[in-house]
Amino acid sequence: METEELRFDGRVALVTGAGRGLGRAYALALAERGAKVVVNDLGAGLTGSGADPGRAQGVADEIVAAGGEAVANGDSVTETAGAEAMVALALERFGRLDVVINNAGNMDPAGLPELRVAELSRHLDIHVLGTFNVTRAAWPELTARGYGRIIVTTSIGFFGAPFMISYSTAKGGAFSLGRSLALAGADQGIRVNLLAPVAETRMVTDPELREKCNLPPLAPGAEPDPERGVDAVTPMALLLAHESCPGNGETLIAGLGRFARIFAAETRGILAPGLGPEDLLDLWPEIVDESGYVVQTATADSVAFREEMVARARGGNA
Repeated sequence: METEELRFDGRVALVTGAGRGLGRAYALALAERGAKVVVNDLGAGLTGSGADPGRAQGVADEIVAAGGEAVANGDSVTETAGAEAMVALALERFGRLDVVINNAGNMDPAGLPELRVAELSRHLDIHVLGTFNVTRAAWPELTARGYGRIIVTTSIGFFGAPFMISYSTAKGGAFSLGRSLALAGADQGIRVNLLAPVAETRMVTDPELREKCNLPPLAPGAEPDPERGVDAVTPMALLLAHESCPGNGETLIAGLGRFARIFAAETRGILAPGLGPEDLLDLWPEIVDESGYVVQTATADSVAFREEMVARARGGNA
């Protein structure tokens, strides 16, 4: 039986960083499927500095020209007042808010010892604080309706990268933030999932950025492959934003024609109180052995798992 088209008729979506790249693709796709869209974009440069309100307005105009409904917002996600303003705009113009896609981000590669505190702070401000600000501003409306779909943008960068320490750290923070939000909203009809997109956006193709990351320059005249583009990520974003989304607190990779899940797990390890560092060195292979790993969905799960092991060792009830 063929699944019906996933539509967003009657829904209102707020997409941050929607003036270009992935955010623009999400906004256009949502509008095409019936959503009313608040297009947010400060219009900053790749590193997060500067502003150009025309970016958001241009995408909103595209949507309207195609017969959809949209409004532009040029506030910064790093400011509490800015996040509140974009949510207020959704309520003022469209009367509700159902979907929040936290897509705004920046990239300014650097490794040690060149990386400075200011650069790290700028990444945390946009990726983590920005996501928190917008989600917090939307939360009362979503809880009041008992419904919401939120996407937090993370990245495979959180696995670690020597030339992207600040970016990787921020995306790791976004990962934990998204999982915590998912637990907070689970009983209130709000589902929060994380998306790790892979696409040939300016964060991948910018010549200066590639040089800072020790990546080879793009071939002269090379054109991006459509399969590597933003449209290959959009289907997953649409699913995570839809009422039929089956997951909560999940992290999905999308792009290059591939879709996959990232999950957090821990090994079963060993339970042997009283060991010294020499003993741990000897037992290192057993401690890190990945066979029989356990996938944890929350901190409480990890605590319960540990306490169950201790209880078993002491002969107590599991």
